[in-house]
Amino acid sequence: MTLTISAAQEGKQQARRTSFIHSQSVRRLMANRTAVIGGVLMLLLIAASLLSPWLARFEPQAVDVIQRLKPPGLKHWFGTDNLGRDVFSRTLNGMKISIQVGLSAALISSAVGLVIGLYSAYYRRLDQVLMRIMDGIFAFPAVLLAMAMMAALGPNVSNLIICLSIVFIPSVARIVRSSALVVKEQTYIEAMRALGASQSRIIWLHILPGTLSPLIVQGSFVFAESIIVEAALSFLGAGIPAPMPSLGNLLSEGKQFIYNSWWMTLFPGFALILSVLAMNWLGDGLRDMLDPHGKTKRKRKTKKISSATQASS
Repeated sequence: MTLTISAAQEGKQQARRTSFIHSQSVRRLMANRTAVIGGVLMLLLIAASLLSPWLARFEPQAVDVIQRLKPPGLKHWFGTDNLGRDVFSRTLNGMKISIQVGLSAALISSAVGLVIGLYSAYYRRLDQVLMRIMDGIFAFPAVLLAMAMMAALGPNVSNLIICLSIVFIPSVARIVRSSALVVKEQTYIEAMRALGASQSRIIWLHILPGTLSPLIVQGSFVFAESIIVEAALSFLGAGIPAPMPSLGNLLSEGKQFIYNSWWMTLFPGFALILSVLAMNWLGDGLRDMLDPHGKTKRKRKTKKISSATQASS
């Protein structure tokens, strides 16, 4: 009876601490300019990609040979490519496909990595099997492994999402496992075992909440990395097949005319930079929000380096 009361009290205290931490985290997030700028910029890019059918003035696949290689102007804001297609329309649609692929890969890899990380942390025997598989996948470079799988499956948007998800599952699983191992050793987890709670209840109701914060941060970085890998694969001809527009395909098409028609490379490259930069800013802000001590340590280290530089000079 005493054990039951103490476990219930500790559970209530844990819930109060969690709600307090969440409120403080939201305040820190809003006070972080980098995270706010990254989040707003990412929302604008997603909105522009979703509204591309209405924002685009021309069909992305419409060919007009007479208007080929026209510089940016009032009619074609980003100019035209070698077939007379509007670069602005193709950039919007390419950004839409790249964000779609990155978001899908981030969600799938986060979901599968979450399950693998939780069960690996809770079951030692299963940990030896699953994590060795994750280590084997993690040993291959992301672009090389994705290229090999795309060569086996064939160039397709669905296959690309599957390949990118498999590539980034190990990184998510390792982060979740490390967080779950810490939560697993807490006192209230031992109390739940003593009260006879099922293993599934302990994993999904008590260990899972402690792993969500690092999972969200890692998911944001997987999103940005997926966009980069997708662009690299499409640039090399192993990603999204032409003539479907993606940022990698647009860069690959523009490289042949980069000296005379710079706009074919500049605007898709700028869209790629903005997408990745926005997610990195948002991920850095989330990391600082969830780990304020790490930010303080980085500031102290920067001050020490600057003071040492001044002393040496």
